[in-house]
Amino acid sequence: MIEVPRKGFFAELNLSAANGLRLTLVFLALLTGCKQKAQAPAYQAVAVERRDIVVSAQASGTIQPDTTVEVKSKASGEVLQVNAETGDVVKRGAPLVRIDPRNARNALAQAQADLDVAKAKLTNATSQKKRADELFTSQSITEQEHEQALLDYADAKSEVVRSQVAVDNARIQLEDTDVRAPITGTILEKDVERGTVIASATSNVSGGTTLLKMADLNQVQVRTLVDETDIGKLQPGLLATVTVDAYPQRPFSGTVLKIEPQAQTEQNVTMFPVLVRIDNKEGLLRPGMNAEVEVHVGQRQNVLAVPNAALRTPRDVGSAAQVLGLSPDNVQKQLAAAAPASGAPGAAGVRGDSSGAPDSAGHATMGATPGGAARGSFAGRGGVRGRQGQAQGEGARSIVFVKKNGQPTPVWIRTGLTDMDYSEVRQGLSESDSVLILPSQSLVQSQQDMKERFNRVTGGGAVPGMRQQTQPSGGAPRP
Repeated sequence: MIEVPRKGFFAELNLSAANGLRLTLVFLALLTGCKQKAQAPAYQAVAVERRDIVVSAQASGTIQPDTTVEVKSKASGEVLQVNAETGDVVKRGAPLVRIDPRNARNALAQAQADLDVAKAKLTNATSQKKRADELFTSQSITEQEHEQALLDYADAKSEVVRSQVAVDNARIQLEDTDVRAPITGTILEKDVERGTVIASATSNVSGGTTLLKMADLNQVQVRTLVDETDIGKLQPGLLATVTVDAYPQRPFSGTVLKIEPQAQTEQNVTMFPVLVRIDNKEGLLRPGMNAEVEVHVGQRQNVLAVPNAALRTPRDVGSAAQVLGLSPDNVQKQLAAAAPASGAPGAAGVRGDSSGAPDSAGHATMGATPGGAARGSFAGRGGVRGRQGQAQGEGARSIVFVKKNGQPTPVWIRTGLTDMDYSEVRQGLSESDSVLILPSQSLVQSQQDMKERFNRVTGGGAVPGMRQQTQPSGGAPRP
């Protein structure tokens, strides 16, 4: 009789074979990986150099006149002549509009006639007063009659004053029919033409008819909206650079004139209006132009600087070490040996406490564009375009990799002002040093090589040594 093996015997046999196959394949994979030549890490060495660093707050706005005047007339009537067109530069006192002077001239003639009558009455009252004084002295008239003569003289004298004022006002109204430029400036808008009947600005409750609008364009200003997170860095008097689309290669200098006290909310973002005054003696800037404003918050001249892409924090220094082909443990030991005293910035991060480590925001991590997150967080907020750079705290510390004796070496440095592209180096480096920048492509390539090696070992299966097979539809599983 043939003895049939038990079912458990086949299961144990299959399990042992599978385990052996796995161990063999893992050994072959390790042997193959050891034979392959390690790929040289991709990095770029950049020399530490001196440069100017400018930290600025950026925003957008429109050019506006510094002073705008609406030209109106105190006289009413028909417009006979307009002597200016839009765009004309006129001097103060130049004639602009001529209004029909007939009504004003007639009013002046009537006022002059009234003045003549008043003067005649005053002459008569003066004679009567003199005669009454003599008669009262000789007691020929009563006291009441004498007082009446004095009152008539006072009335005649006041009538002359009233008539003189009326003549002066009528003469002014006649002069107002010839409208002249109140300031030296440029005509921005013309609201009337010849034949238009206008209303007086002083005698009409509507405020009168606007004839022209003009402005002095020797000084213009940009009204822009700045995010509340940046408004604390601004103050009147700060220098600013303004660029317009009409002259992209020519920046204009300006100063912060005023920060409005009342905030504005647009799309749930709180912003404050800021006025920047610009000198426009050449007349290149015109009202309505779109402008980009860059307010200089901080500036350093001719200081040592390194690219922000080279800066590392204790949080990401381990990943950078792996890309450079260094041991993360050895790098941590080197940093711990050269770490600043306890309580200094960055010391907690070396000990492994990430709560005390400075955040890497604003610094490039593994080759990311420096400051990209900061710019994106402010883009599209009304007139705000974003902020460029930040003034780090005094003594902020970072880590850079410096090539010494042909090997990348981590070094603590003290940074200062940063413009999101370069950071000021206060301590730790010299002009003879070169820092290493790790492009993000090196990480991607390293991960891709790892994935391809894993696929070659496993054959693309979920279990090492087993290829994925498609089970026939409706077929029963094999025992």
